[in-house]
Amino acid sequence: MIPRLQKNERLDDLMRCGRKIIQNTDEFCFSIDAVLLAHYPKLHKKENVIDLGTGTGVMPLIMADDVSHIEAVELSPVMYDLAKRNVEMNDLAGKINVVEGDYRHIRDMYRSESFDLVIANPPYRPVGNGDVNRLSGVAKARHEFTATLSDVIEAAAWCTRYHGHFAMVHIPERLGEIFYAMHEVGFAVKRLRMVAPRAGKDPNIVLLDAVKGAAEGLKVEPELVVHEPDGSYTDEIKKIYGLNC
Repeated sequence: MIPRLQKNERLDDLMRCGRKIIQNTDEFCFSIDAVLLAHYPKLHKKENVIDLGTGTGVMPLIMADDVSHIEAVELSPVMYDLAKRNVEMNDLAGKINVVEGDYRHIRDMYRSESFDLVIANPPYRPVGNGDVNRLSGVAKARHEFTATLSDVIEAAAWCTRYHGHFAMVHIPERLGEIFYAMHEVGFAVKRLRMVAPRAGKDPNIVLLDAVKGAAEGLKVEPELVVHEPDGSYTDEIKKIYGLNC
């Protein structure tokens, strides 16, 4: 059934199990970082998952078949509405629960250590002095207006069970801050994978998998390259985007 779209909305194909997703072009639309993160954790059928800042719900929609249940938390009323509609449109209301709320107040929303896996695609960049008025609405979604790096890591630490996992996508230039903040709340980053736009280019995305209460010991995985020299996707990226039921 094709949903009735509202102003500035479009219907996109997730290329997974026939699922579709509604996005609002005036808001932040998901990009490759969300798709890569949805495929990065090693998922298990019995896992309970929480997505901190779900946006349109894209990661839960991709991951739903491989876990037991997903809580999807979203602060923006507009994005919350989109996520709810996307879950209902794809008949996943029994698997994904979308919650309108601020994960900075996660202690008021969920019991501690309630989840096996926490995922987050948070804002990447701090807000510098004088930046606020120069940024568009879409650009603001990638800056820390509503939650900082520490906010999301602290919320993840509250939610994650002992020896549970926290998977996050971010930018390489903030890795020092990320490792420090993770250590402060009891996470050990166990896997890391850099993502580069093309071979020979500097990575612009990093995928991380941390474990609560684990011993230190990091595995740096082979770099993931997104584009071939001609601009087409690499075989690995094609495989990620082309998964079928």
